[in-house]
Amino acid sequence: MLQWDSLWLNVHLATMCNGYGEIRDAAIAVKDGKIAWLGAQNTLPANYQSKLQHDGQGAWLTPGLVDCHTHLVYAGNRSDEFEARLNGVAYEEIARQGGGILSTVRATRAASEQTLMQASMPRLRHVLAEGVTTLEIKSGYGLDLATEARILRVARQIGRDFPLRIKTTFLGAHALPPEYAGRADDYIALVCDQMLPALVAEDLVDAVDVFCEKIGFSPAQTERVFQAAQAIGLPVKLHAEQLSDQGGAALTARYQGLSADHLEYLSDAGIAAMALHSTVAVLLPGAFYFLRETKLPPIAALREAGVAMAIATDCNPGTSPMTSLLLSMNMACTLFRMTPLEAMQGVTCHAAKALGMAEQIGTLELGKAADFALWAIDRPADLAYHIGANPCVSTMFSGRIRNF
Repeated sequence: MLQWDSLWLNVHLATMCNGYGEIRDAAIAVKDGKIAWLGAQNTLPANYQSKLQHDGQGAWLTPGLVDCHTHLVYAGNRSDEFEARLNGVAYEEIARQGGGILSTVRATRAASEQTLMQASMPRLRHVLAEGVTTLEIKSGYGLDLATEARILRVARQIGRDFPLRIKTTFLGAHALPPEYAGRADDYIALVCDQMLPALVAEDLVDAVDVFCEKIGFSPAQTERVFQAAQAIGLPVKLHAEQLSDQGGAALTARYQGLSADHLEYLSDAGIAAMALHSTVAVLLPGAFYFLRETKLPPIAALREAGVAMAIATDCNPGTSPMTSLLLSMNMACTLFRMTPLEAMQGVTCHAAKALGMAEQIGTLELGKAADFALWAIDRPADLAYHIGANPCVSTMFSGRIRNF
């Protein structure tokens, strides 16, 4: 006799295996937080018992969504800068007045862990409401050991307090803090030799990221961080080719990086390196939109090369104050010319790969985590089609209906 903890009946499945992987009039069973059976409902085995049964009432059931690039934990607000730019104040002038990323750094450094948690809650609840079950959270608004640690502790606490999977990324090399003005190499030494080992000792880091750009850190400085991460055994990823081509994507691929993110200025050589090393392209249409960027990432070339493309919100206060992964999907289609299937893959199987979690989440397969989202839609493409709608009617995390 098959013993299951729960069984969903009267659902249509989008397994995300081989395209949408549609199975209509289906059922899916859970045991010990894992998928124990799935298929057409009329092929259910006769010899099963389930402690709980749920009627999906004809809704679509997909893997829980994965937001694989966010800066969710921070303090402060930069809507004043947004308004100033729209009133004609140049970004350089805003920066001279103390604005930009350092404005967020000041606010975040002044915030306690409790304050950071409270500030993050509205953003988190919006994310959870849209069927997200796995979330990456980066540091990078502290730029000193104490504050970077606070950000990452809050991220870990979110994973303990709320029903979702959290992956933490150390982004100490996000910007140059004011106390290191003109001494970027010294700051990179601090990141590599002191901050990273201390944070790893506290079990706060799952991956390491760098902002490799003319206004960020050079490829040589980025490589120093990658080498330090590799020596500790941590995977790397990169903010790459957002504003110019610095060769960051190819560098990341050489270090077997999980992903290169943004990529508007990605070169053919970068694409070839990513394809060779299976590095995921994480596309961030919210930042593209908010910054009024005009250069599109090379979607057709990435597609032709077989590079997996993920999509994320890039939730952050300066360039993508967005918490809707569903809106990111629509933007990826309308702005980047991706297909609805590619958008759906971008927030499920490819996003899972971008976090190094493809064996656990991202598709509906036997033995994978029972992280589901149930949607009141007619077909899977509806998730990328609607603008401003949230058709999520229920979410299951690790086998249990999620309440928050």
